[in-house]
Amino acid sequence: IALVPGLTTDAFYITMNRGAQAAADALGVELVFQGAPDFNPVLQVPVLDAVIARGPDAILIAPTDKTQLVEPLRKAHDAGISVLTVDTFIGSGVYQTGAGEADFPLSYIASDNVLGGRMAARALAEAIGGEGPVYVSNVKPGISTTDQREEGFKLEMAENFPGVTVLETQFNDNDANKAATQLQGVLAREPGLKGVFGANLFSALGAGTGVQQAGQTGVVKVVAFDAPTSIVDNIKTGLVDVAIAQHPAEIGYYGVVSAYAYLTGNSIPVAIGTGFTVMDSSNIDDPEVAKYIYSD
Repeated sequence: IALVPGLTTDAFYITMNRGAQAAADALGVELVFQGAPDFNPVLQVPVLDAVIARGPDAILIAPTDKTQLVEPLRKAHDAGISVLTVDTFIGSGVYQTGAGEADFPLSYIASDNVLGGRMAARALAEAIGGEGPVYVSNVKPGISTTDQREEGFKLEMAENFPGVTVLETQFNDNDANKAATQLQGVLAREPGLKGVFGANLFSALGAGTGVQQAGQTGVVKVVAFDAPTSIVDNIKTGLVDVAIAQHPAEIGYYGVVSAYAYLTGNSIPVAIGTGFTVMDSSNIDDPEVAKYIYSD
């Protein structure tokens, strides 16, 4: 079984690989971890082609674009390789329906990112007292996970927090420096800004740096998505107020188990959801919370 991550250098995917390896060891499966150094479909497709050429029984992949990876993954499917997506998806993420050009993967194993966005909205609304302007710092349109987190965040604010105004989303191209500059630009236009949700870690850390540079730490609240080891210091120093941690080891573990089950003649769910843990200064030292910090 081959695991093709969104990128190889990120603690989220390193932790996913550890969970996958634990399942592979338990089941007697040979696991190959091969990916690109950056989250970019232009870099991921050649890696995927090389993996397909090796002829694995199954591929677990975190597609870096929900449209651009459809045809490259169809090559694997047409070659008789079982395809499962982890963390991110292609098409709509709803598979095995017989409809659409991107429903051929067997299963999608991931966090419920709409729910994660809703959890971030609740955490931020609580932190700012339920009123004031906020915005989403996001990567770029077209990435399934961050699109869904933004969607869930906006839905939750609209449905349950009428006192919160969600400003226009700022897209930073996964550049923390750009996210910091954007934060200061939003603050200049909206001096009463109360908070920001970073839809991925780079977005949140960049926004948090912008808050610090503007001398607004503790005034403008920052909610981050994801929890590498650095999140402990980020929370304790006030760079980040709240972090929503996914459970990537579970994603990798269930991915390998699902692929193995299918390859040995068993039916598997078309979707498997994993959980979240909310981290802040009140619980970051709790071992039952800290165990969900990603390993680098």
